[in-house]
Parts: sequence; structure tokens; C-alpha cells
Amino acid sequence: MSNRLKTSFALLASLGLLLGTLVAVPALANPNYPTAAEVAAAKRNVVDKKNMITRIEKLIQEQEDEVAVLNREASIKAELFNVAQEEFEVVERKVKVLEKQAKAALAEADEAAKQLGQIASQMLRNGSGGTSLNLFLNPGEADDLLYQLGAQEKLAEQTELIYQKSLERQRLAKSLTDELAAAQAELEAKAEVAKKAFDEATAAANAVEAKVEANKRQGRIFYNQLATLKNTASDLERQRAEGLAWERRQAAGTSVPEAPELYKVGPPNQEKVDRVIAFARAQLGKPYVLGGRGPNVWDCSGLTMKAYEAAGIYIGTHSVSNQFINAMDKRQLVPVRNVEAGDLIFWSTSNDHLNRSYGSKYHIGIYIGGGLILDAPNPSKPVRIIPMNQRLGEMVPYAARPSA
Repeated sequence: MSNRLKTSFALLASLGLLLGTLVAVPALANPNYPTAAEVAAAKRNVVDKKNMITRIEKLIQEQEDEVAVLNREASIKAELFNVAQEEFEVVERKVKVLEKQAKAALAEADEAAKQLGQIASQMLRNGSGGTSLNLFLNPGEADDLLYQLGAQEKLAEQTELIYQKSLERQRLAKSLTDELAAAQAELEAKAEVAKKAFDEATAAANAVEAKVEANKRQGRIFYNQLATLKNTASDLERQRAEGLAWERRQAAGTSVPEAPELYKVGPPNQEKVDRVIAFARAQLGKPYVLGGRGPNVWDCSGLTMKAYEAAGIYIGTHSVSNQFINAMDKRQLVPVRNVEAGDLIFWSTSNDHLNRSYGSKYHIGIYIGGGLILDAPNPSKPVRIIPMNQRLGEMVPYAARPSA
């Protein structure tokens, strides 16, 4: 791989680690937000006060909805980046293997050619003509000379074998160097795709962070306005708004999605499940970073991959799609209504839940029992535990049980 490519992709990886520390861009003022003067005027009129409270609460709800949309987009873009990065790393490993093979083949071809040249040079110095003349002039040494003739014939046969081996080694070396050149070109192309996916995922994550920061600033104003209108504390209004948001999420999904059983899957291995959950719990509070696979930053599939590695179980590559496909190929899928602690839960943009395409499944979490999910959610939140019924939208009706 070229030094330029190594440098560019090393930069790509380092940018990913810096993602969690990017400074959000301040949002422009929204003319739809009520001013302090409007709030003060509304407070003097009961009807206006009620309408103003409704207006502010609706604006808070819209802010939350906007963040949810941005988070979903960021999760999808992050999955596409992880897929592109994995494809790059597969080709990168192939290039490294081919480099070693081509180097070895070239060395063997050079050695065979060198050996062939040495034999040819010796044959020129001690040709069969000289041996035949010596046999004619010295018949008493016939036995020794006939032996030499036989030896020369065997030497000629061996030389032909060495010659053919040399040609074979040269052909192999040429084939491997051609394959290496093609793989290096493919690696360059994969790096471009990964860089583009990284840029798009970074932009999506930055949009989430900018919106969250803007919402925090505006939220403080909203809660103060509500407190003024209702003669309460702003922190109390914030808690109430968060409670209303939780209730809306509850109402958005009334039950887990249904799906038929595909095949029999055994019970989870409790010892391994305990190790998976213990590892995952140890990551609580650590930040979400695009492409994060630990030990101090995580994205959703990086966390699940490493948690199961801690239990000695391979669940697939650093990709939500790949981890679902891996479980599907190993016949580990169970209806999500039968989920047990340690099982993996997925979210997808597609209703074709058993497809093998990459990118539609964009988020994954670990069910830890008691109706709770542990996940690395998105750029706006660290690794956390949430109620399962708080995120039923777009949940895939099949969970994976890698420990079975």
C-alpha cells in the first residue's frame, strides 16, 4: 500500500477519535420562538397565558422530534461508514498477504534463475564433447568416462527440471505482482469510499451535536418562560417536559413487533451472558464516537462486538448489518417477543427483515433483562441503559442469541 494511502487513512481514523470533542456550531435564532415581552404580556391574560404555555410546550416537543430524526440519520450514516471501513480493512489485509507472497515468489524465481545460470556455465566449461574425446583417447578409463556420460545425462535432465521450475516461478511471481497491483488499486478505491462515508457520518454527527447544544440553550429559555407563566421553577418545568417526552415515546410504540419462529434456538449460555453484560455495564457513561470500538469510546456495533469478544464469542465484524447476517447464517435468530438477557436487538429502515443487504440495519443493543436495553445510542448520548419499550419504532422483530 502506498505511503500516501497509509497516511490518508490514518488521518481518517484519527478524525474519528476526535469526533466526540467537536464544538457545536451555534444555531441561528428562530423567529417562531416567543420573546420575553410576549411571555410577559401573556402572563397578564389567562387565555393568552394558556395559549402561550401550549405554544412553548409544542416547540419543546418539536425540538425533541428534530433531534430524533437527526440521531436516526447519524446512526444510518455511521453504519454505512463501518461497512465501508470493514471493506477497506479486508482489502488491506489482502494486500499485505499478496505483498509477502509476491516478495517470496520473486526471491524463489531469482534463486532458480541463478542456479540455472550456474549449471549452464559449468556445462559450457565441461561439455559432453570433451568427455567423448577423452573416452576415445583413453579406452582404459572407459568405466569412469561412461559413468561421467551417464552423470551428464542425469545432469541434463536435472537442468531441464530446474529450467522449468524457474519458468514456473517467474510466471507465479508475475501473476502475484499483477494481482497485488490490482489489489492496491482496489484499496485506493475502497479508501475513497470510506473517506466519503466518514465525511457524511461526521457531518450527520455534527448536526446532532449542534442541534442538541442549540436545544439546551433554547431549552433554558423555554423552561424559564414556562416557570414565569406558571409561577414554578425552571428545573421543575424541565423535568415535566422530559416526563411528557417519555410518555410520547411510550405511546409511539405499544408493543414489541411480532414475528413467527424460524427454527429452534437453544437457551443462552448464562456464564457467557454474564460476562457479556458485565463488560457492557463497565462501559456505561463512556461517549459515543463514530467508529468507536473501545476502550474509552464506542459506537453501537463496536460495543456489542467487543462485549461478546470478552465472552469468547465472535458475532461478526464491526457492522450492525454483518452482525445480523452472522446470526442469521448461524441460525441464532429468535422472535424478539422471546428475548432473553444477552440477546442482541436490532433496528432497521427496511421491513424486509431477513434481507442480506448492508446499511438498512442501523442500530444494535444488548438486552440485559428486566425490560432494559444497554446500547451506545448516538452522538448526543453516552453508553446508557433504557427501557426496551422506549425505543420500539423500527425495531426488527428478530433478536440474535449468539451464546446459544
